[in-house]
Amino acid sequence: MFASVRRESDAQALSSAGTGIEPLLMDVTDAVSVASAAASVTTALAGSGLAGLVNNAGISVDVPLECVDIATLRHQLEVNAVAPVVVTQALLPLLRRAQGRVINVSSVNGRVASPFSGPYCMSKFALEAFTDCLRQELAPWHMHVVSVEPGAIGTPMWDKGRRDDWAVTASPHDLALYGKAFGAFRDFSERNAAAAIPADAVSRVIHKALTATTPRTRYLVGNDARVYARLAQLFPDWVVDWIGRRVMGL
Repeated sequence: MFASVRRESDAQALSSAGTGIEPLLMDVTDAVSVASAAASVTTALAGSGLAGLVNNAGISVDVPLECVDIATLRHQLEVNAVAPVVVTQALLPLLRRAQGRVINVSSVNGRVASPFSGPYCMSKFALEAFTDCLRQELAPWHMHVVSVEPGAIGTPMWDKGRRDDWAVTASPHDLALYGKAFGAFRDFSERNAAAAIPADAVSRVIHKALTATTPRTRYLVGNDARVYARLAQLFPDWVVDWIGRRVMGL
């Protein structure tokens, strides 16, 4: 089993933990780094195939779309939507050899969009499309491609979101337009963070997706994810928009 990390210190910590997991130094936004990691996996497997790939790297940019820096938007899309394609391409020959599976960790925000999370939602909608298209393209080889769609999960992403508060650096003009509503969104995010379920809940679903004889094409994780996805199925967009804005206090 392999796990990718970006820092040498993390690789050393994983090696010394005695888990039997082999660390791979890899930056998913660097094609050379991805190719090098894929070569290492190929060498380690010594002719065998790869049973599964989990694309889990992700970041979240929370900012009004009118105000988002385009370079920041591109980075959001690069990490969450483009990088899974790059990594999957690099490892598909090994996956095909073993009829392996691709598991993409998406989000309920790949189904239901939220205000002020536009860049993140865009990236997850793109990841959902990649998952659905790849699943159909790999069907001739009887390979499964699965989307795991969590709601609020307790990860360090919440802490990063607190540090990268758009309102701190926004111009007076932009704050006049969006400051009050964005503040309500931040309060809603804090409530979500406080109610977030442990990351182990996602790990268990990923394990199921990797090992089930016939996995589902998508798995929702968390009651909040199931509720939002169900609302989107039952009601027209304007009703879902209204409910979302009411819940956020906008």
